[in-house]
Amino acid sequence: MAARADPPDRGLRRILVANRGEIAVRIIRACRELGLEVVAVASDADLDAPHARLADRTLHLGPADPAESYLHVGRLLDAARQSGADAVHPGYGFLAESSAFAEAVAGAGLRFIGPPAAVIARLGDKTAARTLAEAAGVPTVAGGGGDGSADALAAAAQTLGYPVVVKAAAGGGGRGMRVVERPADLRPALELAEREARAAFGDGRLFLERRLPDVRHVEVQILADAHGHALALGERECSVQRRHQKLVEEAPSPYVDGDLRGRLAAAAVAVARAAGYVNAGTVEFLLAPDGRFYFLEVNTRLQVEHPVTELVTGVDLVKAQLRIAAGEPLSGSGDAAGLSLGESPEPRGHAIECRVCAEDPAEGFRPSPGPILVLDEPGGPGVRVDSGLRQGWRVPAAYDSLLAKVIVWDRSRAGAIARMDQALRAYVILGCGTNLAFLRDVIRHEAFRRAETTTDFLDRYFAGWQPEASAGALAVAAALSADAPPGDRAPRDQEGTRERRDRDRLPDPWDAGSGWRLGSGQQSDD
Repeated sequence: MAARADPPDRGLRRILVANRGEIAVRIIRACRELGLEVVAVASDADLDAPHARLADRTLHLGPADPAESYLHVGRLLDAARQSGADAVHPGYGFLAESSAFAEAVAGAGLRFIGPPAAVIARLGDKTAARTLAEAAGVPTVAGGGGDGSADALAAAAQTLGYPVVVKAAAGGGGRGMRVVERPADLRPALELAEREARAAFGDGRLFLERRLPDVRHVEVQILADAHGHALALGERECSVQRRHQKLVEEAPSPYVDGDLRGRLAAAAVAVARAAGYVNAGTVEFLLAPDGRFYFLEVNTRLQVEHPVTELVTGVDLVKAQLRIAAGEPLSGSGDAAGLSLGESPEPRGHAIECRVCAEDPAEGFRPSPGPILVLDEPGGPGVRVDSGLRQGWRVPAAYDSLLAKVIVWDRSRAGAIARMDQALRAYVILGCGTNLAFLRDVIRHEAFRRAETTTDFLDRYFAGWQPEASAGALAVAAALSADAPPGDRAPRDQEGTRERRDRDRLPDPWDAGSGWRLGSGQQSDD
């Protein structure tokens, strides 16, 4: 394979991408630009998928069932050995935050493109991560749960006061998460959350947090190398969510000024240092209307929304991951992030990302997989599409509904909104159902334009949303849906209720005497 520009040092030559879809395509392209060979894996459903076509080599992984393919550690390691890979990039989802997988990769003599297994385990336990953040001096939301039994959780809820949020101790992404408004609803919510958490993470442990009103979900991108350097690359606003899963993200947050940005960065770096973090990660916070923020969790992987940070900082985060995994420092010539240590770049312009999914927002975001009969993706200055699609391919029903991400950049937020509006208007996907019309309505909503995007934004403004469509368009959609085989029609998901807003003031770590002392510095070079 012909060499390309400036590959990482220390023996990285061939990378196995243990994932699929748009993130696999994204990683493959970054590897290619660094002169690295790329091996893809594909299930029966993905043998003709774009990522399988793009890689230098693709190995068959197993049946469409994720447990027999993308979640099967043994088969992934066999593929790595068979292909002669030096390292494994997990992408996001599937095994990306599995400490057992990271440990198995290292045990096979391969490099894991992510943090060490011990760090993933430490931060993957949400209760342990809360304890770590508190020890680092970072405020957390009031919470608890004792030994995790139903009685202990009920007692904790009584102490915290309703509403409370039930969370899975072993995972995130909205799985195992329930908002409980009153005592009578707690035990049924605990039973549902435990079943969901056990199915998603193999661990049914739960804990509670006090439900905060009118908050934003803001996260800070971090990079850390194996030489003790850690850096924050600014924040992302991720408050537009459905069922606790992000749908629209932007950078920088329109609510965060320079001083708050510095304090968020300092808190994120403090958590990273306390955890012994290495590689790319994200520290997530809830941000109250008065500017106080509270640690939420750490995602020990590349985030779906990483492109908005790339567009406003100029840092290629996947290349940074690869260089850090190769042992390169964040400082000096040929540094991993394209930065010199001491720099934490101010955001340049504004970027917005919309997640394009095969789902029907008018039917409770019911998954709507099917064939891609027509595909026309937007382009032009300031428009990026990270896609795992091609015309003629069939979107499988076995996996997450994310199809692609539209990311735009402009010098101002208003300009970025206008550019996204036009990009979504130009995006054509016919065959499977999508949320494109819904995304465009979100972007065009006056509350979004005014940056009034708290985490209840969709519940507040888009409950019961229906698309505006002509009779002709509805007839075409019905015909396309009827053409899809029964296996591609997923059942309607009835989950999801509007959460009541509560404006009671809560005692928290920001009160007088809390000991919160982190300053505005964005990193330390200890």
